[in-house]
Amino acid sequence: MSQAPLPTPLLPEAVQKAITDVALDDRFTLPSGRMYMNGSHALLRLMMLQRQIDEKAGLNTAGFLSGYRGSPLGAIDQNAWKAKKHLAKSHITFVPGVNEELAATSMVASF
Repeated sequence: MSQAPLPTPLLPEAVQKAITDVALDDRFTLPSGRMYMNGSHALLRLMMLQRQIDEKAGLNTAGFLSGYRGSPLGAIDQNAWKAKKHLAKSHITFVPGVNEELAATSMVASF
């Protein structure tokens, strides 16, 4: 059983604005505030935040992420593919691996 949405006039203006201004990419683009994400998104966001912390400290760093389908860290590869443009802005490269060995090899080969 689903409920019908509240009529617009009954919602406070701030709530109306919050509802209409929400986007799935907020988890990667909002500088602060409340964001909704799962664990994989949080790990990707953490990598992006580390880049910001490093920049403020005067460091020029980058990130490298490799994963494979079926990884114990569920869906990190799928979420990294979807967030690729946001990761690139933070100098984070995602290279998928076919299995654990190839993912590890791509890490060693990147140095």
